[in-house]
Amino acid sequence: MGNAGVCGKTADVAQLQDELTGALIGLARATDNAPDVNDGTWRLMIEGLFTTVTNVSFNEKTLRELIDRVHAEKARLVPDCSDCAAPCGRAADYDMTNLWNAQEDIRSLKSLILFGVRGMAAYAHHALVLGYTDDAVNDFFAKALFAVGEDWGMEELLPIVMEVGEKNLKCMALLDQANTESYGTPAPVTVPLTVEKGPFIVISGHDLHDLKLLLEQTEGRGINIYTHGEMLPAHGYPELKKYAHLKGNFGTAWQNQQKEFAELPAPVLFTTNCLMPPKASYADRVFTTEVVSYPEMTHIGADKDFTPVIEKALELGGYAEDRMLTGINGGNTVMTGFARGTVLGVADKVIEAVKAGAIRHFFLVAGCDGARPGRNYYTEFVKQTPADTVVLTLACGKYRFNDLDLGTIGGLPRLMDIGQCNDAYSAIQIAVALADAFGCGVNDLPLSMVLSWYEQKAVCILLTLLYLGIKNIRLGPTLPAFVSPNVLQYLVENFGIAPITTPEADLKQLLQ
Repeated sequence: MGNAGVCGKTADVAQLQDELTGALIGLARATDNAPDVNDGTWRLMIEGLFTTVTNVSFNEKTLRELIDRVHAEKARLVPDCSDCAAPCGRAADYDMTNLWNAQEDIRSLKSLILFGVRGMAAYAHHALVLGYTDDAVNDFFAKALFAVGEDWGMEELLPIVMEVGEKNLKCMALLDQANTESYGTPAPVTVPLTVEKGPFIVISGHDLHDLKLLLEQTEGRGINIYTHGEMLPAHGYPELKKYAHLKGNFGTAWQNQQKEFAELPAPVLFTTNCLMPPKASYADRVFTTEVVSYPEMTHIGADKDFTPVIEKALELGGYAEDRMLTGINGGNTVMTGFARGTVLGVADKVIEAVKAGAIRHFFLVAGCDGARPGRNYYTEFVKQTPADTVVLTLACGKYRFNDLDLGTIGGLPRLMDIGQCNDAYSAIQIAVALADAFGCGVNDLPLSMVLSWYEQKAVCILLTLLYLGIKNIRLGPTLPAFVSPNVLQYLVENFGIAPITTPEADLKQLLQ
């Protein structure tokens, strides 16, 4: 085994993920003009891309099986590659070393495309399990993968980069529709961080469908369910909230799990990315499902029979007494559910407050969290926002500050959690509606975006914001390492992207 990377993956796993990506590019080539591309083809392409997202699969066996499935599907589409009708004249796997060894600007643009569609595939997968698909989104996965495998220059790749943003907006809209039509429109809710005595299960990740199935299977069993990480916004959905045993939220940010799960008298179910290599102290309590996989961990298959998780919860028994837990800043509750339905439902009050001077500025402080130093910037930034400003947040970066009580403005909390990372769609709709109400463009609103950066799903959201022409985004704690100086200069010149500095300096500048 080679050395492990930041996310905990070995060099062997990373190599297999490259092989899987190269096979997916071969499959994308094979779909061009193939007569019998079907729903199974797209499902496999989406699953394959999602599997390569950070902190999803650490399992060499399942990666090899997925590579074999991709090859089998390609062989079905083009049984004899020499007779292939694809314009490229080939459907071979792509050698990813060609990408990593490419000229730095080409490597940078192709990385933006690849990482962007990996994140987009996560959203497409969540929608897919609820029965929602979009032909334009599916077609673009093949188009983007095809582009990564071609020997193209910056002029040909730049439009594809922007199209990732366009199609990801469509994909987030699809998932938004899937979630709200399946589970209702989110409403604000206060979520306790206290864990009640007795058996319980912690469920992490993003997949609301898995949570719904777990709630159904545990109803009446005397087992409480607690969300973790990006599953927190589930509490805002009426069709999930109605289950009395969906009790609260356990733990803080995903990168603290190795410490917070160490003495946990309960199982943890991982439904999507967020898994870190489990410590020996709790490895027997980790369960995975869908594309998440880790060697020797119990995996819940397509039948979604959570009996092993339920039996483990009953065996461990939970805490003997209620446990009063807190967030990073000492708060014992958090709020969520402020999606566009809620915010736009009181848009007249918000607009009135802005016109009256009660609300001076909006901040969207959002994005992915991580363990590296410098991320306390976001906590300090939110703490220092003036009392006449509103902080909107989403994704897992909010755990840095979501237990803070910032008070209220016009009957609304100053700190409003819109939801998961894909709920950037809701944030965009709020911004567009406010711009329409004030008769201006989004860039003319008293709105600043201060985003934290970590993994692929941050790429597709950033590209969506750029596609919409949103400028002057602050990005940190460091700028993405795979963006070359020339590509970064392009983003600075055309979109005003800037790195964060200090909370004090950035607030002063953004409030000018």
